[in-house]
Amino acid sequence: MIQPGEFAPDFTLESTQGRFTLSALRGHQRALLIFYPRDNTPGCTRQLCAARDAGLSYAARGVRVVAVNPGSLASHRRWAENNGFEFPICADEGKAVAAAYGVLGPLGQIQRTVFLVDRQGVVRWVQPGNPSTTEILAAVSALDGQD
Repeated sequence: MIQPGEFAPDFTLESTQGRFTLSALRGHQRALLIFYPRDNTPGCTRQLCAARDAGLSYAARGVRVVAVNPGSLASHRRWAENNGFEFPICADEGKAVAAAYGVLGPLGQIQRTVFLVDRQGVVRWVQPGNPSTTEILAAVSALDGQD
């Protein structure tokens, strides 16, 4: 798994908001990358709804929320529309991005993991599971003045 201090692997994927390229944020915004197992499941819906609900707080801190999952773009679009997700949900159908970040389990399933990437493209915080908005914002605060 990618660790704090390492450069975040760049990627370009189709998303619910068009083509998304991580490196396009460099010098401008931080990225909160949320790798999650499956669309439209209770745990994943709770996690992404929390990101949606904290969207203004993240934006005020220069953080762009980006979700990544191997499901189809059509599934992501339906789920985003039904839940009001205004951030890109990227379709990593070949799981290449998940593999690059080291979040594939032994059977090839996505292990729920959140990465905070600074404005220079360096991973600054990694948390497996579903960290709370409070935990994520604390990690963002730790970056203030550093990136």
